[in-house]
Amino acid sequence: MLKMKLHWQILIALGLAVVAGMLAGKEASIFGVLFYDIFNFVGTLFLNALKMIIVPLIVSSIVVGIAGVGGTVGLGRLGGKTVLYYLATSLLAILTGLLLVNLFAPGIIDGQPARDVLGLNLEQAAIASDKVGSRGVGDIADVFLSMVPPNIVAAAANGQMLGLIFFSLLFGYFMTRIGEARQDMQLTFWQGVYHTMMKITDFIMKFAPLGVFGLVAKVIASIEPGQVGELAASLGVYFITVLLALAVHVFITLPILLKFIGRVRPFRQYVAMAPALLTAFSTASSSATLPITLDCVEKNAKVSNRTSSFVLPLGATVNMDGTALYECVAAMFIAQAYGLELSFTTQFVIVLVALLTSIGVAGIPAASLVAITIILTTIGLPLEALGLILAVDRILDMFRTAVNVFSDSVGAVIIARTEGEKGILES
Repeated sequence: MLKMKLHWQILIALGLAVVAGMLAGKEASIFGVLFYDIFNFVGTLFLNALKMIIVPLIVSSIVVGIAGVGGTVGLGRLGGKTVLYYLATSLLAILTGLLLVNLFAPGIIDGQPARDVLGLNLEQAAIASDKVGSRGVGDIADVFLSMVPPNIVAAAANGQMLGLIFFSLLFGYFMTRIGEARQDMQLTFWQGVYHTMMKITDFIMKFAPLGVFGLVAKVIASIEPGQVGELAASLGVYFITVLLALAVHVFITLPILLKFIGRVRPFRQYVAMAPALLTAFSTASSSATLPITLDCVEKNAKVSNRTSSFVLPLGATVNMDGTALYECVAAMFIAQAYGLELSFTTQFVIVLVALLTSIGVAGIPAASLVAITIILTTIGLPLEALGLILAVDRILDMFRTAVNVFSDSVGAVIIARTEGEKGILES
């Protein structure tokens, strides 16, 4: 008997959650227990499980990833260009998302925050407002101070993710600068932790349909019948905002880089990468698409194996333009829905954390879900609105994965051109 794929399970759970939430409302009960409370329990349990794995997962994935870069080629000329390209394009993607989410404001309906329509808790909104509203431009220094925590264990316990990510980057880099025997021992340990956490993540994601059911059913149960249309409208604007931001990045930003830095014709890049883009869209996995990406870049774009074999595998792990953009838009959407006025400092934190988490957790299953959890926790926002994000996440995941893969291929072409390679995208 064929096992149903996870995304189909989640889609079925979404449909059942809508029906269950509409039928149950806030008053229906069984054996004296409100269905609303049952939905809340299931959803909260799933969110707690996600939060439980964040710290070991981030630390191990970053340490292993950075150690792999340092151990393979070091951060020499090719490595330096690759890292610079990935950081630059991810930052451009995030800023594009930030601009459009501020422009379209999907979390605002008829001039009012969408929290009531989305069934978000008013008390949590007040708490979040106190946390977020207390930030000012002068707090930017505190953002950088938090990157170097005096106690890394306390930072992990208190959810200070910037400090944890920065420490992991340092640890991974300097781990490659010790003796080979000690380095191998350390790398083996962290690879073991990483793969163990991947297994735990896989296990937790098996329960994602139940978690999604609880989160969405709770939201639907709290919505008045007349507000269903407004809910669909709000999510529709959010959906379109993400798609438009992704389109700007892949059809404007990256072609400009190809034209003026790579000095090649951007249209030929789309033609060369068509098989990989279609595969990425259908599988929603950069890693699964990697063999086809390599084949397209080498055979169709004519990039050398020397460049593609370094740039593309690294990109499939750490370069996630679409994911970083999505994280930023999702966090801003939730903040807008709560009615929060986000200061420059808070938006700067969102950009910074989105950039770092897109590097740190990009290669894991449900990467965007974990990353958004980190961003919301960092800026002091509740996690209950994640259920709404999941309602449209699957389709957006397919689009942003295609963007991730295309960005990797653009990086391979640009870096190959700067290395003096000839004949790229000439036919």
